[in-house]
Amino acid sequence: MTSAQTTIGVVFWFRNDLRLHDNPALQQAIALAERHQTWLLPVYVHDTALQLTSPWGFVRTSDHRLAWTAMAVHDVAEQLAALGSHLLQITGDPSEVLTELMTRLGASTLVCEDIAAPYEVAHIQALKRGLAVRRMAVQTVWQSTLMAPDQLPFEPHEVPDTFSAFRRAVEHQASAPAQPAPAITRLPALPARTSPDLRTMRPAHPSTHAPLNDPRSAFPWAQPEFHGGELAALAHLAHYCKRGLPHSYKATRNGLYGCDYSTKWSPWLATGALSARQAWAAIQTFEAQQGATDSTYWIGFELLWRDHFRWLHLKYGARLYRLRGLSDAARQTRTHNARGFERWRTGQTGHALIDAGMLELNATGYSSNRLRQNLASFLIHDLRCDWRAGAAWFESQLIDFDIYNNQGNWLYLSGRGTDPRGSRRFNPDKQANDYDADGTYRKLWL
Repeated sequence: MTSAQTTIGVVFWFRNDLRLHDNPALQQAIALAERHQTWLLPVYVHDTALQLTSPWGFVRTSDHRLAWTAMAVHDVAEQLAALGSHLLQITGDPSEVLTELMTRLGASTLVCEDIAAPYEVAHIQALKRGLAVRRMAVQTVWQSTLMAPDQLPFEPHEVPDTFSAFRRAVEHQASAPAQPAPAITRLPALPARTSPDLRTMRPAHPSTHAPLNDPRSAFPWAQPEFHGGELAALAHLAHYCKRGLPHSYKATRNGLYGCDYSTKWSPWLATGALSARQAWAAIQTFEAQQGATDSTYWIGFELLWRDHFRWLHLKYGARLYRLRGLSDAARQTRTHNARGFERWRTGQTGHALIDAGMLELNATGYSSNRLRQNLASFLIHDLRCDWRAGAAWFESQLIDFDIYNNQGNWLYLSGRGTDPRGSRRFNPDKQANDYDADGTYRKLWL
């Protein structure tokens, strides 16, 4: 396609940013369309590769994770429709179907969120190659961290390796996270009816995956207040602060069951139905009204952990996915304990706390942070399995799967990340005594 055949039109690709509030990438797409007085088409791609079998022998994305994402997609689609726009949902390989879409429309620019993980980077690289020959552009916007890249006290690719050094540098700088951008209230027009027929594209099939309605779940997402969309996310955030729960976060964050032991933000943060800046702004408002405490500080502390894993991906990329991670030690020769992994995956290790945790994860797509650390430690250090198999199982099962957090935490526990103290083994017997002394959690799931 020549430049003469290319119209000025903008396609916005929703990725892990399924929201209208605090979405700089969508704002950039809108501004571009308005500047050129042209149309804007929002798109979501259901990536078929995410439903294939992983190298470890199980489906890469479970039905409950698909259902959780589908809820967020449906919510943003309804909001776009209320603004007079439309979310085009198509199925396939993102780089292929988006290139086809751009070509059919004769669009000029694709705008989307920047994601620094290797699989996601590969899609952008393929898109840029495919669209460059058609004289079309790809613009990516970094937006999933509290701090923008130009707010950091160092270059993003020079982020300190250890979290402690990163935290000190960020906390001692003068600038604070930018206030979240306001929600989108208007959108440019869609492509004209005379645009090429899009019905022959591969449309997404309506999701048939229902939420897992297990009454024992610590995240009962079959209930309306725990719906996967942006509107429920913002309502939950407001309700969490209204009930004064930020003041008890540090004391309760290691709980194993119940809805109130942690913020429960992570499933919405994972799909982008909630932005980290929006969450932190709510805590800042809460502190101004109710007072700052160790607990409210600790919520920010955890959000900085989340940021650090993102900047490490920018710095190290694919090295974070090797068996030895960032370690310079010689590659280990021990083989993966496939039988041990299968017992772990199905909750049949014989250790009550571990088995209870795996049964909860498999039944609900969720478990507490304390349990996740124990589950990962047991797989790595007690069963001596390949940590990447465990990371892949978490990717498949968790409704709050976040590639940055997942990879970073598994590397941290295996001793192959940036922690100078090496591997982290949790004693499961001590952990059970410390966090489930009366056995309530184990009885709940066994």
